[in-house]
This record gives sequence, C-alpha cells and structure tokens, in this order.
Amino acid sequence: MSLLSLMLGDHLCLVPHAQPPRSSHVTFNRDNLLRSYGSASDTDVNVTREQLKELLAGRAGVVIDVREPWELREYGNIPGTINVPLGQVYQALQLTPEEFKEKYGGEMPSHSDKIVFSCLAGIRSLKALDTAVSLGYAKVQHYPGGWEEWAKTEVLQTKH
Repeated sequence: MSLLSLMLGDHLCLVPHAQPPRSSHVTFNRDNLLRSYGSASDTDVNVTREQLKELLAGRAGVVIDVREPWELREYGNIPGTINVPLGQVYQALQLTPEEFKEKYGGEMPSHSDKIVFSCLAGIRSLKALDTAVSLGYAKVQHYPGGWEEWAKTEVLQTKH
C-alpha cells in the first residue's frame, strides 16, 4: 500500500493507494483522476435511474448504498442494493469475499466488476466512487439521483 498525492484545487491530498497509477506523467485533478485509472470518463461516471434499473434487473453489477443503516430503515432502500456505509467503504472493499458477505450480506465486487454507488442525493456516492477508484476498482459509477429520485419515481408509482 502506498500513498498517492493529489492536488484538488489548492489542496494537496494524500490518498491510500493499492496500486501505482498507470501513468506517472499525469497531473491529477477530480476529472482526470477517474480517467487515469481507465475507469470512467466524464460522460459515463453517472448512471441514470433507467440504467440503474437495467443493471439491477440483469444483475450486471453490484449496487452499493452508502447511507447509514438507520436511513434505510427510516426512508427505505433501492431493492437489490448492498448497504455499506460511506465510512466503511475503504475497509469493506479490502475484505476477503467471505468477510464482505458475512458483514454486508451480499457478494463482494471484484476489481473488474461494475460497481454503482448510491446514497440520498449523490454526494456520498461520489465520495465512495473516489474511494473505490483509489483502491484500483476499474468500473465504478454513481447514481446522482440517489434515494430521493428513486423514491419520487419508483416508490410513488407503485403506491398508486
């Protein structure tokens, strides 16, 4: 494990890093950090509600909800997601598959699996995405609409 130093705006950040960047000649910022790992461009980091529904229906990836457990109990959750609170994402993605399944009740994504992070409104999920990228996960996205959008469109439709 090494540390990767990044300039984010005027701040130097040290990020724990599982593998070296693919190119040592890249100046990192929020946008090209994702591209430097070969995971995502600006156009495919975000997932729409329809894309998320397709992914869940086809089981074509792992969807991780990074809200706190009490939020899921109180407000609900997107069916088929695994709850890993944001503060646990870094450690969770380094567990063995058996430990992950025991602790979180779902299959641990591999570094080549598609992972979509979700939260309430897209802020924590973007932080989780950055964490997964720093750990070498290649196919990471987030659902910026989060539970707020899902509840307005999916939950309300089923209640009428």
